[in-house]
Amino acid sequence: MNNGFVNYFKLIKFSHTVFAMPFALIGFFLGLQSIVPGTEVQGIRLFILVVSCMVSARSAAMAFNRYLDRSFDALNPRTAQREIPVGVIKPKQALAFTLGMSVLFISCAWLINTLCFFLSPLALLIILGYSYTKRFTPLCHLVLGAGLSLAPIGAYLAVTSQFAVVPLFFSFAVLTWVSGFDIIYALQDEPFDRSQHLYSIPVWLGAQKALYVSRFLHIASFIFIGMAGWYGQFGWLYWVGAFLYGGLLIYQQWLVSPHDLSRVDLAFMTVNGFASMLFAGFVITDLYIQ
Repeated sequence: MNNGFVNYFKLIKFSHTVFAMPFALIGFFLGLQSIVPGTEVQGIRLFILVVSCMVSARSAAMAFNRYLDRSFDALNPRTAQREIPVGVIKPKQALAFTLGMSVLFISCAWLINTLCFFLSPLALLIILGYSYTKRFTPLCHLVLGAGLSLAPIGAYLAVTSQFAVVPLFFSFAVLTWVSGFDIIYALQDEPFDRSQHLYSIPVWLGAQKALYVSRFLHIASFIFIGMAGWYGQFGWLYWVGAFLYGGLLIYQQWLVSPHDLSRVDLAFMTVNGFASMLFAGFVITDLYIQ
């Protein structure tokens, strides 16, 4: 693969797409199951467009974050080797990439349906606006969570063109899950963020209290998963997936302590990836065997 493409894949951390994508698939297949029998739905076309929206929106958000934070990344030993600080991607190229992905996202939303098209600028405002929030509020983690929480309800809207309670529960589950694990991830930058007058919950409350907030958010996420299962009258496979998801959140919290951040990457990447994919697999299977 061309080195230029590889650099852009690294810039946007393409592998992290695994976090919210499974919940988008839950919303998509839940939408298909909600369609009145006999209604014509171009399932494959919609699936491609939904995945394209997910990838382009997240790519735009990540590239813009790297562009906006380039001066901080250059100073932080943990991020100094990122693509913009080392010069393999120029700031203007990252900004152009952000614009291109944003246009692709809105174009795909337009091809899906009118409602998604009109909501797409609001979605972009949230996911791009997150990058500014560390400059003025410790609640930046919740804004990130809000951005990714659009995945299940957005995919559901793509299929049905209407809101519903169950996908909203999934969206709240994503919001609290992502906010909780982003607080854990932010622990490793607490000293740097404090020195640069950047905001985060670890900077605001300290590591121990930040972990308490993270645990509260993950408990809330599990509760929302339970509410979705109860309200949606899912079968036993759903509940197996739900408890596995909850168990992985507990494991994630167990991996990290204020005095030992050596396993943050394991907690952040590996455990979260397994939690979302495993849960989505059980939910989608449950939808089709009831």
